[in-house]
Amino acid sequence: MTTVEQSRTRLGIASVCLSGTLEDKLAAAAAARFHGVEIFANDLVASSWSPARIRQECARRGLSIDLYQPFRDFEAVPPAVLAANLRRAERTFDVVEQLGATTMLVCSTVAPEAVDDDDLAAEQLHLLADRAARRGIRIAYEPLAWGRFVNSYAHAWRIVRRADHPALGLCLDSFHVCSRGDDPAGIRVIPGEKVFHLQLADAPRLTMDVVEWSRHHRLFPGMGSFDLAGFVGHVLSTGYAGPLSLEVFNDVYRQADPRQAAIDGMRSLLALEEAVTDQRHDLPPAPALSGHAFTELAVDEISGPVVARALGTLGFVHNGQHRSKPVQLWEQGRARILLNFAAQRTVPPGTAAICALAVDTADPTGSTQRAERLLAPVLPRLRERQEAELASIAAPDGTAIFLVGAGDGAESWLDDFLPTGAPPRADRFVTAIDHVSLTGSVDDFDEAALFYRTVLGLRHTDTAEIAAPFGLIRSRTAADPSRRVRIALHTAPLRRGDWAPAIPSPQHVAFSTDDAVAAARAMRALGAPVLSVPDNYYVDLEAREALAPELLAALREHSIFYDRDEQGEYLHFYTEILGSRLFFAVVQRIGDYAGYGDPASAPVRMAAHRERRLLTLRDAGADETAPRHHYSLAHLTALSLSPPELVEAAADGGYRYVGLRLTRVTPQEPHYPLATDPALMRTTKTRLAATGVEVLDVELARISPDEHPRDFQRFLEAGAELGARHVITQLPDPDRARKTDRFAELCEMARPLGLTVDLEFPSWTETPDLGEAVRVLRGADQPNAGILVDLLHFARSGSSVADLRLLPAHWFHFVHVCDAPPGVPPTNEGLIHTARFERLCPGQGGIDVRGILDALPPGLPYALEIPRATLVAQVGAKEHARMSIAATRDYLDRAAAPIS
Repeated sequence: MTTVEQSRTRLGIASVCLSGTLEDKLAAAAAARFHGVEIFANDLVASSWSPARIRQECARRGLSIDLYQPFRDFEAVPPAVLAANLRRAERTFDVVEQLGATTMLVCSTVAPEAVDDDDLAAEQLHLLADRAARRGIRIAYEPLAWGRFVNSYAHAWRIVRRADHPALGLCLDSFHVCSRGDDPAGIRVIPGEKVFHLQLADAPRLTMDVVEWSRHHRLFPGMGSFDLAGFVGHVLSTGYAGPLSLEVFNDVYRQADPRQAAIDGMRSLLALEEAVTDQRHDLPPAPALSGHAFTELAVDEISGPVVARALGTLGFVHNGQHRSKPVQLWEQGRARILLNFAAQRTVPPGTAAICALAVDTADPTGSTQRAERLLAPVLPRLRERQEAELASIAAPDGTAIFLVGAGDGAESWLDDFLPTGAPPRADRFVTAIDHVSLTGSVDDFDEAALFYRTVLGLRHTDTAEIAAPFGLIRSRTAADPSRRVRIALHTAPLRRGDWAPAIPSPQHVAFSTDDAVAAARAMRALGAPVLSVPDNYYVDLEAREALAPELLAALREHSIFYDRDEQGEYLHFYTEILGSRLFFAVVQRIGDYAGYGDPASAPVRMAAHRERRLLTLRDAGADETAPRHHYSLAHLTALSLSPPELVEAAADGGYRYVGLRLTRVTPQEPHYPLATDPALMRTTKTRLAATGVEVLDVELARISPDEHPRDFQRFLEAGAELGARHVITQLPDPDRARKTDRFAELCEMARPLGLTVDLEFPSWTETPDLGEAVRVLRGADQPNAGILVDLLHFARSGSSVADLRLLPAHWFHFVHVCDAPPGVPPTNEGLIHTARFERLCPGQGGIDVRGILDALPPGLPYALEIPRATLVAQVGAKEHARMSIAATRDYLDRAAAPIS
């Protein structure tokens, strides 16, 4: 049973917290295991579902409708306005009844017609409550922080008490209380039965108009500056027994994937509930952490040797090789780095990146159970017999977090590595991993901080802002109470485009040392690529700090940064960029210094990194940051592989996506009934989660004259469940009007599921070329309609590249890439045989591959559909998939790189 199911408190979320239509929001709330929802009026008005249908859908998903809101500007108004308001209220009660809700929220008025008269407000609210009670509905009166006359809970309570109606109570919203600086302790005098609803939101401390603050900058609990644990504690002390409900207006959340935002909301509520009620039997406490067990880096044949060379010059020794995986163990003191040479779909060629963190925990099982109950994906791990079984979970950015047991026998995972025979170094400069630094998108910044705080139990600092050379950088750090596990998170909140940095999403691992000056001297002697710091920094440092001359000279000589506070001092230096975005740091903490350096030193380091990076790229004569395409493995390329096997082959080959065939096109081909086989669906989703591969598309909705779009409802739902983005369809129907109508209907069915419908035009079908496909799209006029250009079909149909260039860019979502033997087969049988069994890799045949691709919008994913029956029989489907992406990259990516 999950924590949510065991919890004594009902947990709810307002639909306004999430993006999408009401249908999307309800699905997301149910997926995150909320008990109930608040229906925001705007969401209902925009929905195609009737209130009765919404009630049914909520019931089907196990959601109660706890509140309908908001009803605005009701009380303390003249008689004529009151009459209109009561009419409006009766119509709203109709909706509330149809929804099956029992509580309606009424905001304190901001209407210009209202007067400052508590007696009149109480009288009119009594009248409203009386009418509501006849319908079995309660009125929850909420004081808005910007209410015209009533803007505090104390004032609202005086009016509710004066109205004295059993169907009238309060809605307490943490934002409206805390944003004003009101003391929530006064809530304790309110009887619990008169608190009808509780809404929760956090927020950063900002000096701005309270309405703008409220509507754009609220946060999930624990992410801002409000004392929500104290606030909720005061409310619960009244005997309040209703739900804890989130009402968070935030522009980032309302543009994010609603399911992930809902999960973040649930995590925040569970952590808040834990802090307030200490329900340890429901949510396992976060076990004590004792340090970083290892950090794993994803590398390849280009970046791996660069990183390995740097580790050697930092004093690390390659003393272990994994028994069954291409993973190296590098060690120095208690600092351990793993270099993983396995193909990584998320890592562009030539790049080194942090792919996993491992922390020592006093209770790996407890840590895993806590993660599961906080809705963190637990990653299945493939291992050979007798290898250590390490639990791991997925962070929001896909980084794997390994939970390694501390204590006796805790390092048994080291037995998975065979000794290399390399002798250990007598002189050790590094003692352990001090911290790990990660950079992500602004949309993921709060989510990542929430994850590490709730799941691992880290305590995060307030957000700091750095005026960096290329724009604002926002940073937040998190550490366990003993400060043995430290993680720094960064984002560029205002970055647009690719201007200037040349170092995408930098990451670093910081190693601790007992003597930074001695370590820098020894590492330089070994040839370490230590980053040079400009002398201007030390001139400024000397002016700011009264350092001993010999220390200042040593810092300047070895390019070491310096900081101090009332607790101690901090010395730190860095390597140059290794593999496009990664670098290492060596840090010395003196005394009880707990920070990460003077924020003013970060721009100095960033400018130095960029200067050195640009020099490296210039000297190398090629732009390592040239964009690489994202590749997808189309199922037809390896149709003998089941969906889980295809995902595994894609991961091994370095693909980012797969395309899955859910329907059988011919009686002879294998059929994988994902839409109707729950076990196969579950296994496929597990493999997707384990590898990080995503589903780009599903196929094939082939609508002939005898088939109808409604036949593909479950097919579409299965695609959405897999996380697909696109659906491939074909229209072998000679009746243009009929096929256009059916294509439009399929688009309408797919749109609520977040799917585009992409029309493919094989030359032997009744929709045989680009021109006919364009006519169908224009006739259907659907926002999620697209055209799928398959290079083989395009070339065989005689379609025009010039015509292709003129089409709207938003019609194209991905492209099927291949080549084929020169010459067009004279029969349909020949065309079909080539398409299904004899395609070639780009550059190996007669298709103008680059010409067609250049006519398409830039940045499209390249789905490799290259079935080659003879080669597959010789080398196997998985090896064929690997060979296909290698040959395509060699032809398209490397050939396209600029030459100096």
